[in-house]
Amino acid sequence: MPDFRHVFGPVPSRRFGRSLGVDLTPMKTCSFDCLFCQLGPTPRTTLERREYVPVRTVKDEILRWRDAGGTADYATLSGSGEPTLHTGFGEVLRFLKTELPCPAVLLTNGSLLQLPEVREAACEADLAKLSLSAWDHDSFLRVNRPHPDLDFNRSLAGMQAFRQSFEGRIWLEVFLIAGINDDPGNVRRIADRAATLGPDKIHLNTAVRPPAQSSVQPVPQDRMESLADEFRPRAEVIADFSPRPGSGVAGNETAILDMLRRRPCTARQIAGVFGMHLNEVAKYTGHLLRTSRIQSLPRGGEIYYEASRAGSPPAPESE
Repeated sequence: MPDFRHVFGPVPSRRFGRSLGVDLTPMKTCSFDCLFCQLGPTPRTTLERREYVPVRTVKDEILRWRDAGGTADYATLSGSGEPTLHTGFGEVLRFLKTELPCPAVLLTNGSLLQLPEVREAACEADLAKLSLSAWDHDSFLRVNRPHPDLDFNRSLAGMQAFRQSFEGRIWLEVFLIAGINDDPGNVRRIADRAATLGPDKIHLNTAVRPPAQSSVQPVPQDRMESLADEFRPRAEVIADFSPRPGSGVAGNETAILDMLRRRPCTARQIAGVFGMHLNEVAKYTGHLLRTSRIQSLPRGGEIYYEASRAGSPPAPESE
């Protein structure tokens, strides 16, 4: 496959099979700084909507990926930030539907759906995955740590308005954190608000991978299954509690190198994206370092890995 900066994968996904990712924003460009984010803290939340990446560039990469033999079960606007911050995300969704034979999916925290122009653009998706992990403004501040200008009730109203105009499917993700929003009474409150969105599916998740804050603890699997009964339709527990997470396809060197060609990442960020233990990440990064395909850079007290410059030995072909 050619080298891409804004298209990645396809990578295996429990929900979307083999999923092609389209990344429209720089790393951690988001309206939230969620406690549970597997990509680490958001340095500064933002509500600035602009063309972070030229739409023409993204379209060109999608076509090159397709013409190189790329196939996927879904194409998702996802990646390392909030895609609705990009003013051209609707145009990209429309292009995906035209040029690829798979459904186009919008993965969004829903915070900007209060804007009519964002709702209109989001309607280009075949499927929208929204997020709701709070029941009022105080819990919103604690769990999602949003931009100061965001209000829970306005954000919820925006998602409700989107449901009224959107003809596609809505999947809703609810993220539970032990001791923060997993009390049965509070989960019922979240479920009540979730019902107003008329989701086709509800997915229940928890922090089984390294989150933004090390103090964030997962809700045990048996409690997750019990709390799933509070939702209508009944929620599906999607958190992977298996002792050895990840898969050979998602966690191989080629997939990691593909991501590092697009942006530098820490070992913890790699672990979050591919669902691996940090020790497993160390095996891959160690070999990539020894073969000079990546390099390590200290930044702000963290070690980041990035793909080596042109002239390094090529990455091995994926099987």
